[in-house]
Amino acid sequence: MLHRRHLVLGLGGLAAGCAASASPSPVPQAPVPAVAPGLAPAGAATGPAAATPAPEPFDQASTASFERFVEGVRAEARRSGVSDGILRRAFSNVAPNRRVIELDRRQAEGALSWEEYRDRIMVSPTRVANGRRNFNDNADLLRRIEGRYRVSPRVIVAIWGVETNFGGNTGGFGTIDALTTLAWEGRRASYFRNELMAALRILEGQHIPPERMRGSWAGAMGQPQFMPSNFERLAVDFDGDGHRDIWENRGDALASIANYFNRNGWREGEPWGRAVLPPGDPSGLDTERRQPLREFARLGYRDADGSALPTAGAAGEIESQVVMPNRGSGQVFLGHHNLRVIRRYNSPVNYGLAVGLLSDSFRA
Repeated sequence: MLHRRHLVLGLGGLAAGCAASASPSPVPQAPVPAVAPGLAPAGAATGPAAATPAPEPFDQASTASFERFVEGVRAEARRSGVSDGILRRAFSNVAPNRRVIELDRRQAEGALSWEEYRDRIMVSPTRVANGRRNFNDNADLLRRIEGRYRVSPRVIVAIWGVETNFGGNTGGFGTIDALTTLAWEGRRASYFRNELMAALRILEGQHIPPERMRGSWAGAMGQPQFMPSNFERLAVDFDGDGHRDIWENRGDALASIANYFNRNGWREGEPWGRAVLPPGDPSGLDTERRQPLREFARLGYRDADGSALPTAGAAGEIESQVVMPNRGSGQVFLGHHNLRVIRRYNSPVNYGLAVGLLSDSFRA
């Protein structure tokens, strides 16, 4: 929101594939592959508003077309090693879902300002309080995950919170139904067919029973909101029970988020960025140039509280660049390498900044 979700929202935002956010981009925007590969595509919110409704009936020709498509998928999956037993269970009640198609085609009806998105959705007092509680309640697990993957527990919990409200809202759509509908419907057929085949391989691997494989309308699954292809590459069996259960096993889910960040280049011990006071009018700032933090200090940038930026040692050498929120009213950030890593999970800039701010709120 997973995600993606966020900005059309995109998990990163209100709309961004994130189950925990309101719906406006999977993190919306470009075609699915533009989002972190394997995370929910734009607009794949999985909140209560996206819960699976009773599907409207399709006409006879469409139904026949869908059935032929499913037979083709079955044949392809069989050739790739998926058993008949899994295929029978996976497709036992599959049917085209009009609501899935509507959500895939829906455009955002409006866009929140950065300040609204930040304060009402992503870094609200309720989310901060829930995040601190979950951070403390899972402190031992998070320490063990950090020891293995060298990723900040604060950012793990922040992603968990914005994607699925700390595992409380992982989506109400059957993953096979949703992906089959999207692959058949054809607008992004190749992408969703590949994800459908990955989902069938996951079922064959017995990581989750077909009846429990549920998630967003776009196929994003479990507490991290991974698309099936990302599950195959990055989900982990943290407790060693032989299953990568990102749906109900909290250790597997949080460690999978950590593995995602580790594999995408997270730098241990380095901050994601910081809010700053620029030396002049924010409208003319260069957002492309990257340089050490000490150079920004030399130019007159200061921390948001007015204090001086670090200039000495490794802290002063951290590569930084100016980052401006979309639809903001003047707040300015210096983003570091780890902000770019956060945005690989969900690409909208507002998503990345909000996740960073939320993670900072969990500091002791």
